[in-house]
Amino acid sequence: MRRIIRAQLRYWDLTALADDATLAVSELVTNACTHGKGRPVGLRVRCSVDELRIEVTDGSPTPARLRSADVADENGRGLLLVSAVSKEWGVSPDGRMTWCSLAIPEGGA
Repeated sequence: MRRIIRAQLRYWDLTALADDATLAVSELVTNACTHGKGRPVGLRVRCSVDELRIEVTDGSPTPARLRSADVADENGRGLLLVSAVSKEWGVSPDGRMTWCSLAIPEGGA
């Protein structure tokens, strides 16, 4: 998925977003694989004039949630990282999709 997002961003001439988008995709897909209870995982990336939207579905009605992790914890920081690099993030009303959006830099796309 990381290679796919990087290739798509090159195609859209948005390589300035590659690091943040790759991190967001990695974290959202990992969450879906880990917590989706074996359901198929989907990735959709859309680009508009002012934002890049990343959507990951896992079919589980349990919504993703921001957790707090202690210093020694090995996990629990994924959505915190997504929140840090994105303009906003959220979960669909049915809990099956987690998304984030990144601002397109001026002069991009």
